[in-house]
Amino acid sequence: MPGLELFSSTTASTASTIVEVPTPALSVSVADISEPVSPSEESDSIPRSLIPSTPGAYYNPRFDSKNFLEGPLSWNPATRLRQMLARPGIVVAPGICDGISARCALEAGFDCLYQSGAATTASRLGQPDLAIATLNDFVQSAQMVCSLDPTCPVIADADTGFGGPAMVARTVTQYARAGVAALHIEDQVQTKRCGHLMGKQVVSREEFLTRIRAAVLARDAIPGGSDFVIIGRTDSAQVLGMEEALIRLRLAADAGADVCFIEGVKTAELLRDTVAALAPKPVLVNVISGGLTPSFTTKEAEMYGAKIIIFSLVSCVAAVHGIRAAMASLKKTGTDFMSAKGMDPKAFFEVMGLHDVITLDAKAGGKAFEVV
Repeated sequence: MPGLELFSSTTASTASTIVEVPTPALSVSVADISEPVSPSEESDSIPRSLIPSTPGAYYNPRFDSKNFLEGPLSWNPATRLRQMLARPGIVVAPGICDGISARCALEAGFDCLYQSGAATTASRLGQPDLAIATLNDFVQSAQMVCSLDPTCPVIADADTGFGGPAMVARTVTQYARAGVAALHIEDQVQTKRCGHLMGKQVVSREEFLTRIRAAVLARDAIPGGSDFVIIGRTDSAQVLGMEEALIRLRLAADAGADVCFIEGVKTAELLRDTVAALAPKPVLVNVISGGLTPSFTTKEAEMYGAKIIIFSLVSCVAAVHGIRAAMASLKKTGTDFMSAKGMDPKAFFEVMGLHDVITLDAKAGGKAFEVV
């Protein structure tokens, strides 16, 4: 399979069983890193010696950051995202849940979007983030979002990859075909849940690394050479402790993950230490108001060293508040006049790209929309 030559060794650390309930803390040495690290109290610093670097790690010279430092931003969203990661500044990606929220984010001037799994599940299915949405749900949503501005990078949640290695590979291929620039694969069990809920379970290191390898191999097998970005996410910090979470992400980086994502970093100090421990890999931080991670601002996250910040629920939580208020007002007053705030149908459709459609129709010789 194309891409195999980029792995000089595919030997992984010893697998652990699924863990939900923490066990007493154990001391860890570098010699012990092939075994899972038991949870311990989160300290203010994370020993760099606990983060292994595997001999024979994946390396593709085409993805060296120096190749993306100069020149204009690419029209290809995956290449553009790599350019953004290689250059100064933090990448800010607001979470979107549908076409309306994506349009609003683009209108506000954001140059990267995040397709949240929780938001997509809620908007498409009206369900909580409990492994209910399928690959098809996510891909269909991504196709729509990516079509609104094909040059804008979209980072998309891919949950656990929706199955074994073959399904992970299929997920990467379908996301790439949809126009997605990057996805993140996590180490929760298949019956996963939102990373900011309690009671999470994670798979063994070996199974997590198998998912990452499958994603990397699928990306490298895309004809023509794809710049698609693979993000390794671990939810193990709340189950096994920060030390194990960092070990997993270092191993994921060695397996080919381009970006590292620890869900639920609870303090600024831990975020700083995470960035230092995983350097030079870029680190993504997920901010959800009221969630496990503090409400870092974009400036704060950049100061702490994060390279990407996502706000997963910013659009769907705002939608709930806005729609609830509108429905309550309609129920009470019998009119939508107050909630409309002066926005007539044409003004609404302008946000949805009305001008672009009319312009295209006219350039093609159409006359259907000369008056709207």
